[in-house]
Amino acid sequence: MPSGRASAAPACRVSVLIPVYNERYFAEILIERALAAPLPDGVDSELVVVDDCSSDGTAEVLARVAARHPGRVRLHRHTVNQGKGAAVRTALAQATGSICLIQDADLEYDPRDYPALIQPILDGDADVVYGSRFAPSACRRVLRYWHAKGNALLTGLSNWFTDLDLTDMETCYKAAKTSILRSIPIRSNRFNLEPELTAKFAKRGCRIYEVPISYRGRSQDEGKKITWRDGLQALWTIVYYSIVDDAYEPRYGRPALQRLEQTHRFTRWLTDRVRPFIGDRVVEIGAGLGGVTQRALPRSRWVATDADELHRQYLESRFAGYPGLEVRPFDLDRPEGHELATGYDTVVCLDGLARTADDVAALRALAALLAPGGRMVLMVPQGRWLFSPLDRAIGGRRRYSRQAIRQAAEASGLTVEAIHGINRAGVPVWVLNGVLLRRPRLDRVQLKLFDSLVWLWRCVDGLLPWPGLSLLVVLRRAPDAAVAASPTAAPAP
Repeated sequence: MPSGRASAAPACRVSVLIPVYNERYFAEILIERALAAPLPDGVDSELVVVDDCSSDGTAEVLARVAARHPGRVRLHRHTVNQGKGAAVRTALAQATGSICLIQDADLEYDPRDYPALIQPILDGDADVVYGSRFAPSACRRVLRYWHAKGNALLTGLSNWFTDLDLTDMETCYKAAKTSILRSIPIRSNRFNLEPELTAKFAKRGCRIYEVPISYRGRSQDEGKKITWRDGLQALWTIVYYSIVDDAYEPRYGRPALQRLEQTHRFTRWLTDRVRPFIGDRVVEIGAGLGGVTQRALPRSRWVATDADELHRQYLESRFAGYPGLEVRPFDLDRPEGHELATGYDTVVCLDGLARTADDVAALRALAALLAPGGRMVLMVPQGRWLFSPLDRAIGGRRRYSRQAIRQAAEASGLTVEAIHGINRAGVPVWVLNGVLLRRPRLDRVQLKLFDSLVWLWRCVDGLLPWPGLSLLVVLRRAPDAAVAASPTAAPAP
């Protein structure tokens, strides 16, 4: 660690993930440079090195370097060569920092670029930062023409499928919040790690920044390992992950909820439907992985709540530094003892009510969060005859009729302002899979097709002759009602 840095515990740690394979002559130099890399005040680093079963004496070099820097260099070894992606996966599992940065073990990339790579994340602006070899002002060695054109082709194709405008998708230098990187399943074992991560970052809606970096590329004659075969594999990976939705680790919520989170066009449609009813001081109940949250912002105050601690950790990372937003625990089945403020002008609860043991008690607890005259925006599943294993898979206990939700609202002291049926196009899909075939989850291909046709469902939703799959319900608290705050609650600012 450079001299002069404070000895107090750092505010942030960067885990540098270094996959190594047969880099006997460069690995030690690279590690020493990475250890000496300048970092912003309050930031320290650790190096997580994975030897991918090197056969040229690299293992002995790495063991010597790790022994020289105990505590800062942690060494792991694969007994079988698996590839860069597999080594990064191993390193990521061992990382302890809040930011991870991928570093190749050759000398093509300069650790002196670390501050530029992590600063957008530290500032709260980015979730992921790419170091671009081709961005303006980047200092780089002139590359072989066809190698550069191959990079441009892969980046362009990736951009076409992900709707990003990166200048260098294939760059090694990718820094990301550790919580986000760990929540993404990494399937690729080789160099197709780069397009896989890019596709999944895009599908997750991550805020991606790009910064120029210096680059001293080497040729195959000088030991570069990537070949034209890896380029073909990258092409396949780009196309494959544009079709297949695989952007969440299984531990992040129920699988059925995950799949619904990945219907990005439908989530945008839903958000467009509820946005006119949302005020400026909002508490969202059951924010999940933040799909609606992201699309409904900005607001002067938005409190995203969830009962699942893993979801809250993800939300805190995803929206870190976002002005006016905070993440808090709240369980609709156990609302007593919560630490939420009161006096919000809007409570948003999309699909959570159907999973509660006592929906009237839950509505009363939510009403207590509202200021007099405030609105509650609910989405509940409609049609009791549609209740099926699909509902149970997402924790659902009931489906509603218009009369049933109206009775529950009135029993809670709330006035029904509006009830709209939505998503009529989803009813045949639900009937086929849940009611007839008794499946506990929706087929990925069906969901993908349904989501790709949301533009059509928007057009015909009001024309189809049957009730919608869900009800959008807008409730109002009486303007002269007293706010029944909990003992630990305080008025919302």
